[in-house]
Amino acid sequence: MALKGYMGRGLEQRGRDICAKGGRRGRGLPLKGGAPTGGPSSVAGGVWSVRARGRRGPFKAWPTWQLLEPPRHSEAGRRALPVEAAAGASAEDPPAEPAAAAAMGQNDLMGTAEDFADQFLRVTKQYLPHVARLCLISTFLEDGIRMWFQWSEQRDYIDTTWSCGYLLASSFVFLNLLGQLTGCVLVLSRNFVQYACFGLFGIIALQTIAYSILWDLKFLMRNLALGGGLLLLLAESRSEGKSMFAGVPTMRESSPKQYMQLGGRVLLVLMFMTLLHFDASFFSIVQNIVGTALMILVAIGFKTKLAALTLVVWLFAINVYFNAFWTIPVYKPMHDFLKYDFFQTMSVIGGLLLVVALGPGGVSMDEKKKEW
Repeated sequence: MALKGYMGRGLEQRGRDICAKGGRRGRGLPLKGGAPTGGPSSVAGGVWSVRARGRRGPFKAWPTWQLLEPPRHSEAGRRALPVEAAAGASAEDPPAEPAAAAAMGQNDLMGTAEDFADQFLRVTKQYLPHVARLCLISTFLEDGIRMWFQWSEQRDYIDTTWSCGYLLASSFVFLNLLGQLTGCVLVLSRNFVQYACFGLFGIIALQTIAYSILWDLKFLMRNLALGGGLLLLLAESRSEGKSMFAGVPTMRESSPKQYMQLGGRVLLVLMFMTLLHFDASFFSIVQNIVGTALMILVAIGFKTKLAALTLVVWLFAINVYFNAFWTIPVYKPMHDFLKYDFFQTMSVIGGLLLVVALGPGGVSMDEKKKEW
């Protein structure tokens, strides 16, 4: 019997039809070439193989049919065919839709990119968190050292701006120097990390008010992005504290940690909003479109590791190109401005590396997909 008569039916119905035509002893329909269906056999040149198992004598139930080879219209079935049979099958099949072919190509490209990101994580998983923490505290380390070498200039600036007197201005500079350098040492040594993060949060708030950053939208958004990196560092320290009893079953990660990771991701993307340029040049248009798409992916937690890794590469390239402070003489004010921007951008890169290393957390689309 030809195969085409059974292609539109379900597998169970085909089995019933074959058994009904082949007798009550379970031998089934004689196949092409006379082979019985009692063992593995083929129809139409090896496309289908079935096995019939029944009881001796009259059947009390239908036999069980097992599909041993994939159907001819699937890609796996074509690969299993000989060259001649595959050529005949492809000639009968309708041509693929262009939109479907394009979607398959995009899925293959996305899968390749995700495989590359996973391979990168496997190779660097022992070093990536340390590099992320070093990048994250780099702006605090640079600013603390600058407070030491520019003590008099910083003190005079605070005294002139706020008219607070020599003593209060000196206290402000000393508090910034001690707080930032101490926090950096604690973070790098991984001791009292939570207290160090709270202290660095206080330094950010103090500088935002003292240097009138609150009224400068660009600097305010960058400071908020820096706070997002500290939130991710705080979430990492909480996970380390909860993993001290290895092998003990635990509940799902606590809500505070989940929302700290969410807040950290959302605040980190504010850094990229300061890089958007609203002009008609081709480079700016491409940069705005790609950057906005990646920011949204990181914020909602979809394809998070791949998007964050792409942002790390892109932001590092922009940082080295636009904030090359080493090309400016030290005595020029632009040197300090570019240096400040460079290390603050490196801190945001450190936060993104923490996202790559630790994942997006529970409040994300990547995590919800596991439950679907």
